[in-house]
Amino acid sequence: MHSRQTRLSFYLLLPFCCSVLGFAVLGFVAPKLAPAADDAPDFSRRIKPILVKRCFSCHGPDKAEGGLRLNDQKSAHGELDSGEVAVLPGKPEESALIARVLSREEGERMPPEGEPLKPEEVALLKSWIAHGGKWELHWAFRPRGKPAPPAVSRTGWVRNPIDAFILARLEKAGLAPAPPAGKVALIRRATQNLTGLPPSPQEVQDFVNDASENAYEKVVDRLLESPHYGEHWARHWLDVVRFAETNSYERDGPKPNAWKYRDYVIRSLNDDKPYDQFVREQLAGDELPKPTVDSITATGYYRLGVWDDEPADPLLARYDELDGILTTTAQAFLGLTINCARCHDHKIDPIPQADYYRMLAFFQGLRSYGTRADQTSFNQTEISPPALQTAYQQVERRERALDKSMRDVEQRGIVKMPAEEQRKTETNERQQVLKDKLQEFLDETEWKQYEVLRAEREAVRRQRSQLAPREMVLSVARCIARPPPTHIMLRGNPHVPGAEVGPGFPHLFDSASPEISPPAPGAKTSGRRIVLADWITSPENRLTARVIVNRLWQHQFGRGIVRSPNNFGQIGVPPTHPLLLDWLAENLVQGGWRLKRFHKQLMMSAAYRMSSQGNDAGLKKDPANDLFWRFNMRRLSAEEIRDAIHFVSGRLNAKMYGPGIYPDISPEVLAGQSRPGEGWGKSSLEEQARRSVYIHVKRSLITPILANFDFPETDASCEARFATTQPSQALGMLNGAFAQREAAFFAERLVREAGEDRAARVGLALQLALCRQPEQVDIDWGVGLIESLIQKHQRDEKQALTQFCLIVLNLNEFLYLD
Repeated sequence: MHSRQTRLSFYLLLPFCCSVLGFAVLGFVAPKLAPAADDAPDFSRRIKPILVKRCFSCHGPDKAEGGLRLNDQKSAHGELDSGEVAVLPGKPEESALIARVLSREEGERMPPEGEPLKPEEVALLKSWIAHGGKWELHWAFRPRGKPAPPAVSRTGWVRNPIDAFILARLEKAGLAPAPPAGKVALIRRATQNLTGLPPSPQEVQDFVNDASENAYEKVVDRLLESPHYGEHWARHWLDVVRFAETNSYERDGPKPNAWKYRDYVIRSLNDDKPYDQFVREQLAGDELPKPTVDSITATGYYRLGVWDDEPADPLLARYDELDGILTTTAQAFLGLTINCARCHDHKIDPIPQADYYRMLAFFQGLRSYGTRADQTSFNQTEISPPALQTAYQQVERRERALDKSMRDVEQRGIVKMPAEEQRKTETNERQQVLKDKLQEFLDETEWKQYEVLRAEREAVRRQRSQLAPREMVLSVARCIARPPPTHIMLRGNPHVPGAEVGPGFPHLFDSASPEISPPAPGAKTSGRRIVLADWITSPENRLTARVIVNRLWQHQFGRGIVRSPNNFGQIGVPPTHPLLLDWLAENLVQGGWRLKRFHKQLMMSAAYRMSSQGNDAGLKKDPANDLFWRFNMRRLSAEEIRDAIHFVSGRLNAKMYGPGIYPDISPEVLAGQSRPGEGWGKSSLEEQARRSVYIHVKRSLITPILANFDFPETDASCEARFATTQPSQALGMLNGAFAQREAAFFAERLVREAGEDRAARVGLALQLALCRQPEQVDIDWGVGLIESLIQKHQRDEKQALTQFCLIVLNLNEFLYLD
């Protein structure tokens, strides 16, 4: 009884116990698993973080007190101002670094302030020096390896090579993998992770009853073919590219047709478009040899950032806009914080300021999003069918000719008017003057000519109005074929240009300088971005494949192999399984960059099928699950919660694509805008029940239920969402208008499908929400709650059932996987 009550615990109670856990989550640092005694500590994962955190402030890139820079092997191995050697390879007892960190004397101890190094940190430094004290090239900056799956003892557990990499680490640490998850937990995990929706009771039952060896594989194949797959995984990508449909700042004006970029991402994922093609289309879709509607739409990527329509410093705003593009490109595709070198050399990674501006030069051919007077010409491209475009061109050409002829006749009359009337024709009173006075100052022949021209123009306008609407997409448009020179801006100040640089790749990649041919006469673009796209998507690029497989792993397993998905640099979190990461990257490339195939490999592994249940040995040795000895439990994302509520209430609208929807938002929330309610439309109740990926994303007005459950900040790339627990979540899920309304719809569904029997209604509610057959104790709890609401709280049957449904939507088992 006790375990069942715990299983049906309420999510609404969690905010009152998060005061301790919250700090642990928000300030999370992965615990370091100690290396075996005979192993040299990994410099990037074990030694460099100690040096960065405790030494670099005085002995790093910016300062070299005593002549020592611990970011440089030559300095550390050389003689210091004192005559000592900080790191004497193979001799920790003679190394000044060890002597100083162990010293008790105030003038000698290092670091001079704060707590001394922990004994285990000193032990790591000693072991490192004993093994040669070498500064190794950072793991992410090395060429990608092709590791073979390691040998393991427990071969029967291994379903595919992924498992060998996981199990090898577990066996070395003396840990065993968790047992397999139950079938109900597994199908819910697979369905939520691939589609963002719960499985239906029938889908669960079919899987549970299917005793065939490939029962699970059939589920995975079915889910990968579901159109809901693209909707769910598109949202992960939209986080990374900071998708929004407005410009931010005070007016937060709309980005016309931004939703078409969102639909492009959904379609691309559902079509299993190769990832390298997906990247090339976004970076240079207009510069491809044969641009398509898809590739032009993809360049809307460049128009997703914030844009100030009234900047105080236009030049600075222009470079801020370019910085947003470069920052997002480097983090999204390469996992690098190149933006840290905008004002000076990167403090940690080997990225000089010149490299930042060389990368920036690739984007100099892009025009700004717009101007205050013209907010569409540079970001909208027509993709109407050729015949329709021709028809519009013909009628517009004819209308312009008629306008000119009419203006010539008008001018003949205007010159005969009194001076006062002539001046009025130069103002907004022109049309009124012409209407009242023009005939008076034209002869009969001129007036008849004017009437014929006017009638013909009206006919042309009617013809144009009968044409199908033009189709436009958010995109790059009217690029600069010969971009202006790019200069290194001193301290990042665009008003103080320094040396000129051309397009180039960061030197840490050891790539050849790009060859960019001068644009041909009549060219519409510079051709620079296609060169950048080809380099990023090259199979030899050291980071592109690593970064995307890490993102895929992150959303399948609950966290990335690299916990800082946007930062593979030296200040990022090192990979827990570097060999597995390289194997996965190579596997993706060799598989034609196909993501669905890659998903299936992950999901067919024994590692993916493990239970999330803990055990004493694992929790003691590896409490953060660094080694993946069990599956990570997770809370549903904001969109998954909202979609699951619609799913269980029976109202989920499966309509795909199209302009964004507008859920109801209370007047109190709308009042928080600088212009309350502006830019927020009204959708029907049926449209509001569509999937959350289709909600209009207005930067200054995020839908409250999404904001409560950690919808990301849209001004910058989001590598991984927080999973907070805070009071507004419980308040919204209990008292919010959306939850109350959907609970009522949920109750109506139970009445329709389960009839008058309370126990049947309770059983169906729990089956729909929790994706399992409820046990008798669950049903007794639900029936008892309804009876209590009626007898003790004077609710009628309908009200009591609705409030029961509201409680079900607040159960932990509904809101959490596993």
